[in-house]
Amino acid sequence: MILINILLVLLIFLILSDLYTINSPKSKLNLVPINYKIKKKDGLNELIIDLKITNTSSTKETMVSNINFELDFFKSKGNEYFQNLNYQEDIYIYENYENKKIKNLKNYWPTTIIKSNSELFVRIIYKFSNNNFRKKVKYLWLKVFWENYGHFGISKNNDCLLINLYGQKQRPKEVFEIPINNKYKAFAIKTDLLGCFDDPVNTVIEYCKGIVEKNDILTIGESPLAIMQNRYIAPQNLEYSLFSKALCYFFHPTSSLATACGMQLLINRIGVTRITFALLVGFLFKLVGIKGMFYRLTGSESSLIDDISGTVTPYDKSIVMGPLNADLFCKEVSKYLNIDVAVVDVNDLGGVKVLASSNKKVNIILKRNLISNPAGNGDEKTPIVLIREKK
Repeated sequence: MILINILLVLLIFLILSDLYTINSPKSKLNLVPINYKIKKKDGLNELIIDLKITNTSSTKETMVSNINFELDFFKSKGNEYFQNLNYQEDIYIYENYENKKIKNLKNYWPTTIIKSNSELFVRIIYKFSNNNFRKKVKYLWLKVFWENYGHFGISKNNDCLLINLYGQKQRPKEVFEIPINNKYKAFAIKTDLLGCFDDPVNTVIEYCKGIVEKNDILTIGESPLAIMQNRYIAPQNLEYSLFSKALCYFFHPTSSLATACGMQLLINRIGVTRITFALLVGFLFKLVGIKGMFYRLTGSESSLIDDISGTVTPYDKSIVMGPLNADLFCKEVSKYLNIDVAVVDVNDLGGVKVLASSNKKVNIILKRNLISNPAGNGDEKTPIVLIREKK
């Protein structure tokens, strides 16, 4: 009886904690990438980046009290590091994207109110005086440091966006043939670093046009798809709690849930009550030799979180979540290319999960033929793999 009372008190405490997490005041501002373009003007290279800040709250207005932008010329393959590159930054804001009434902020951000259910558009223009920089720099990592101020207090956020300076150029396609077994072979398609300015459906179609053949099965990794959907977050944006610090200790050190921030992301999605219940049930099932019950009870949200260092530079400093609407993505790409399409989660240990597919019949074929992980988990930049039956 005492044990039952203790469990009831614990349950009530966990539920109240979840209710507090759900209903506690928080900012509902989101930074959304729109597009970017590069052009020559007055002998200078101009990079124009358009973003918007949306307020999804239906009742509360929120202020952006400060915002700063920083370009990171990170070191990677095909990207020469620049430490002292001269450029000029201009920031503009406007309220209507179609009928722009642009206001030049002259590099000073005034405290700006964003009303409920409204949005503010931001344009950043970088003018580079070095004419050779595009020959040496392929990617830029735009860091946005901004403060939200309102009924919740003040929150400091860090968002990062990849800019591909070669993104508007036509490049020869690179395809690597990888033998799998006596019946099937794989073709890994090399891509640029992908980012949230890349439309997932159009990007995959563009890379695969002229390569796919009838009866091919196209697969793409869940992390690259999630990144194109802007489904990654800096750990600094998470307010981790005592629960996340405690619960993360129950996981293997290499798990993405073994850190306070990785665990907090899951708590924000499904709540501490469900996680605690899944841990207890998972422990009981382990005693009788059944593993993986925790992930079955917590759903795909728990298994698809990739903590920092879990993917390629520069996303190795972000936590990547699972993709959204993977079934719809598969159907749209499948309809255009007229082949079967799947979103998969594959690792070098032989684990293969098919998250979504346009035709469930191909799932068994993929699970058998992706065990060797032909896409790789490193810096191969081959997130798209075609599975083709040998003729």
